[in-house]
Amino acid sequence: MIDQLRAVFRQPEIVAGTWKAARAHDGDITEEDARAALQQIDPLWDELFPAEQARIVALLVERVEIGTDGLNVRLRVDGLNDLAREMLAGGIEAAA
Repeated sequence: MIDQLRAVFRQPEIVAGTWKAARAHDGDITEEDARAALQQIDPLWDELFPAEQARIVALLVERVEIGTDGLNVRLRVDGLNDLAREMLAGGIEAAA
C-alpha cells in the first residue's frame, strides 16, 4: 500500500489540491513547495520509526477498499495539507 501512496503523491491533482488547501492557511506556500514536500516522503519513509509511519498513514488514509478489481485508497485532503506543512517546516525529518 505504501507504493500506492507514493505514486499518489506525484499525481498532479494531489499536488494541486494540497497546494490549494495549504495556500488557504498560508498564502506564502507555492505549488512547487507543495510538490517538493510531497516528494520528500520517498527518500525519508524508510528512515522513519514504524510508529511515525503509522501516524502518517493514519493522517493520510481515510479508507481502504479491497475488491476483485483492485485496491482503492481514499485519502484525506486535509491530511495531505497537514503533512505538507510538517514537511516544509522540517517536522517529519526530526522523527526519523
